[in-house]
Amino acid sequence: MNAMNPCFRSSNDVPTQRGIVLVMVLMFLVVLTLLGMAAMRGTLLEERMAGNSRDRDLALQASEAALRAGEAVLAGAILPAPFVAGTAYTPRIADGTQTAYWQATHDWAGESTQLAAAPVGTAEAPRFVVEELSVTAASGGGGLGVGALGDEGVYRVTARGVGSNPNTVVILQAIYQR
Repeated sequence: MNAMNPCFRSSNDVPTQRGIVLVMVLMFLVVLTLLGMAAMRGTLLEERMAGNSRDRDLALQASEAALRAGEAVLAGAILPAPFVAGTAYTPRIADGTQTAYWQATHDWAGESTQLAAAPVGTAEAPRFVVEELSVTAASGGGGLGVGALGDEGVYRVTARGVGSNPNTVVILQAIYQR
């Protein structure tokens, strides 16, 4: 009767299991995990790049605001106090066209004018320096990329803006003829 009834099997009829499905599923999970990790790494890198770009834009906008403030001082009816070395309104700085001077040497805290308030999202308020260029610097023609300038009322405004990270700094310069 046992042969006719499918519910009863003998011990010889049990198939042997080898576990290959379990191994395949585990390999599939490892591959999916690696793909997920690679996608996350790419996403995190793009997120950092976007954050750095935003921070640089904030610093650029802050520097532009300081540059415009310096130009507004020069556009006023009366120039500020006499141009004295070691102040925000100074005679020509010999290394004023050198990037390294403005990044590392210039005393921005003591020898510049700070805007009233830091723009939203920046680490500190932007600053500017106004230099009175001498006749020899202005009459060189073409050296500053602006062609020949007159003998009087030529100034260089240098502005410094900082982003939300204090290490993100943008420095801009403009030549202004009054």
